[in-house]
Amino acid sequence: MFQLKNDRLLRAIRREPLDMTPVWIMRQAGRYLPEYQATRKKAGSFMNLCQTPELACEVTLQPIQRFDLDAAILFSDILTIPHAMGLGLHFVEGTGPVFANPLRSPADIMKLAVPAVEQLDYVYETIKLVQHELKGKVPLIGFCGTPWTLALYMIQGQSHPQFPMASKLCKEAPDLFHKLLNILTKSIYLHLQAQIAAGIQVAMLFDSWGGLLTTSDYETFSLYYIRQIISAIKLYSNYNNINIPIILFTKGGSAWLEQMASAGCDVLGVDWQVSLKEARERVGSKVTLQGNMNPAALLNKEDAIWQEVQSILAAFGSGSGHIFNLGHGITPEVPPEHVQILVKAVHELSQTYHKP
Repeated sequence: MFQLKNDRLLRAIRREPLDMTPVWIMRQAGRYLPEYQATRKKAGSFMNLCQTPELACEVTLQPIQRFDLDAAILFSDILTIPHAMGLGLHFVEGTGPVFANPLRSPADIMKLAVPAVEQLDYVYETIKLVQHELKGKVPLIGFCGTPWTLALYMIQGQSHPQFPMASKLCKEAPDLFHKLLNILTKSIYLHLQAQIAAGIQVAMLFDSWGGLLTTSDYETFSLYYIRQIISAIKLYSNYNNINIPIILFTKGGSAWLEQMASAGCDVLGVDWQVSLKEARERVGSKVTLQGNMNPAALLNKEDAIWQEVQSILAAFGSGSGHIFNLGHGITPEVPPEHVQILVKAVHELSQTYHKP
């Protein structure tokens, strides 16, 4: 592993003194970049792009080559685990991810098994290629979806604003649903462990649909399993004498900041539905905060982007413990030059908040 030239992200996670606030962007390797579109066309399909390490590496590096970001995030997909389980993931233009073999009966769930990590070797090969090309320029973030979020897609078969089929099973057959969540929990842990062994320096858990749950159900069907994954990763890291910080992001989870901060994660991703001032007051110094610009703000003019960055930095206030990010993934219609403006604004405006 190369010596890190820019460890600003890791120092922010440890809440050490900084010169400026680090910034990276969820989905920074994606459809808003023309170079991504060119690589995607070369790949022929989204799944071929994910499963070809050389192309996935190329896409991972594209935003790092274009912008002065403080971290790279692996180009992959949260649904690679269910695909390895035999659900047949493919992507439909205008629809998004679709499973050819969704879970439609109790028998479908009962026959599920934890996939061998070798089935996801293409992910680990991508990590090794990315680290070789980065040569320590910035840290690399790996990730997985949470059991709850993966289960929704696996049952519904595709994205849906409310995932009614999954919600129905959760209410009518909770024991069966918990069986699915247990299988996914072990699968996610093993996938993250293999990503760590391949060379990621930070792990992130995306609970993209946790916000659909009530408070009691969030604890029961999502956070309970997230705690298990975090605990297992921490044990693995300690045993191997490495420190792999974990970022937890639950979209729509602002009501549960305290519970999430107590789950063992090092960083808490915050969406734009709560101010960083309130979030910091609620969790104190227990975790670093990540966020929380509304992605739509990147469609504004340059001066408005600078103003929004200033507002978010001021909301967090002085000192380390903040990673600037969006409150969700960047959208395809954002002009790349607006990302350049964002990164420059964060780096320049944040310096005043880190003066001794």
